[in-house]
Amino acid sequence: MQLNRQAALALQQEGKAAFAKGDPHDASPYDRLGNAEQQFSYQYWTRGWVNARSEAEGAQEQAGVSAGR
Repeated sequence: MQLNRQAALALQQEGKAAFAKGDPHDASPYDRLGNAEQQFSYQYWTRGWVNARSEAEGAQEQAGVSAGR
């Protein structure tokens, strides 16, 4: 695997998809303590998962505000 921007974006999309399926944060298929490729993959997969969760929480807050909460 090339450790580049395109790979990072693809890994973030994987993480977002995992969140959408309901996978927990620690379900990453990559090893955060492995070799450089595994660490890179873990970091960007996790970043995608966290971003997806943040977006979902933001949408919930917006829905609460628009519902008069």
